[in-house]
Amino acid sequence: MTTDILKNSIRFVVLILLQVLIIQNIRLGMYIILLPYVLFILMLPFETPRLLLLATSFFTGLVMDSFYDTLGLHTAACTLMGFSRYYLLKFISPRDGYEQGLKPVVEDMGFVWFLSYAGSLILIHHFYFFFLEVFRFGEILRTLLRILLSSIGTFSIIYLIQFLFYTKRRNR
Repeated sequence: MTTDILKNSIRFVVLILLQVLIIQNIRLGMYIILLPYVLFILMLPFETPRLLLLATSFFTGLVMDSFYDTLGLHTAACTLMGFSRYYLLKFISPRDGYEQGLKPVVEDMGFVWFLSYAGSLILIHHFYFFFLEVFRFGEILRTLLRILLSSIGTFSIIYLIQFLFYTKRRNR
């Protein structure tokens, strides 16, 4: 229990620093904005209580808003993502539920499951984030293109992070 809290705390700090110090300075044009800090919310254990999940999502967004000076955009999008995570996990869960000790990572759950899980939550986050940012439907096609390209870019970065850091090293 204590080690899980420590691991998640370190993951939170590392992902926030990665986002703020490195990813924020990468310019891929006006249509692709990478937000891999959402991996923190995605990787919270299956057993995380709903209230703690919402509070953690809210805090994550609040921290990002303080760095980006966005006045609640990240907070609202992360809170919606945390809220949606519970229902999405119920919807895509196996018939017998999730086994004890499994984590919501590619290696434990498989690529197809992770694509549907992370892809859906990233789309929800980005949809809400970009429509709150623009706050008008006059640029709906441009906003939808930003959502799609940013979601693909964010998922790619998250998958790369999963591949590099969350694979078990097996002895041969």
